[in-house]
Amino acid sequence: MKKRCGWAGNDPIYIKYHDKEWGVPVHDDIKHFEFIVLEGAQAGLSWITILKRRENYIKAFDGFDPEKVAKYDEKKIEKLLQNKGIIRNRRKVEAAVVNAGAFLKVQREFGSFDKYIWQFVGGKVIKNRWESLSEVPAKTKESEEMSKDLKKRGFKFVGPTICYAYMQAAGMVNDHLVDCFRYDEV
Repeated sequence: MKKRCGWAGNDPIYIKYHDKEWGVPVHDDIKHFEFIVLEGAQAGLSWITILKRRENYIKAFDGFDPEKVAKYDEKKIEKLLQNKGIIRNRRKVEAAVVNAGAFLKVQREFGSFDKYIWQFVGGKVIKNRWESLSEVPAKTKESEEMSKDLKKRGFKFVGPTICYAYMQAAGMVNDHLVDCFRYDEV
């Protein structure tokens, strides 16, 4: 039996996410935008709540195309707020639209969002060596710097804890526990 990080539990959705995606370095701007939207939606909720709605988010937010999301108007926002397949929180939905516009500005300035975001870890994965979940921090100086810069650029729902969860999901940090089978794989 494979040894996994304890947070993966027994839910097949969590196990699949843990085994195939979490901590794998992301260098695709659409995937980066997806994680920004989903991590913002997750604020105050459990990640499994978001994972179970992920397919609904993909459909509702046009495949996480920031060009399309940035153009959403009040009518589209109202339609999203009626969508039972996503988290119907006005501030979070509006933040996704605002973040799409900010995301596009970063792409124009840096050539890609990927080039911009990876600067916070010096362009390479921070490989931690945690032996228990209690050692894993909720935020780091890198996530605090990222949060501060994203906010300065107009992003919403990007506090240091959300940024650290984003860094974990996007593989900017390897926070698999050392005894997890994925630790050396990513």
